[in-house]
Amino acid sequence: MWRFRIGNPWRDLPSESGPRQSAYDRFRIWTRQGIFQHLLEAMITEVAARVRIDPELASVDSATVRAHHHAAGTALAPE
Repeated sequence: MWRFRIGNPWRDLPSESGPRQSAYDRFRIWTRQGIFQHLLEAMITEVAARVRIDPELASVDSATVRAHHHAAGTALAPE
């Protein structure tokens, strides 16, 4: 998960992660087994249960979603 949070290539993994080839191999195995998809679905379900929202409205992403201030109805002073 560090790699995705930081966005660095595999070769830059910290030494405490072990050999980078082992980390990559484990990542590929977990991807094929659907581990990451399962984790994502479990997190969305947990958030939906705690906040009482429709799970279809939940979004888990590393990007920030913002609307332009005009889309939010905000009027800014010209200066």
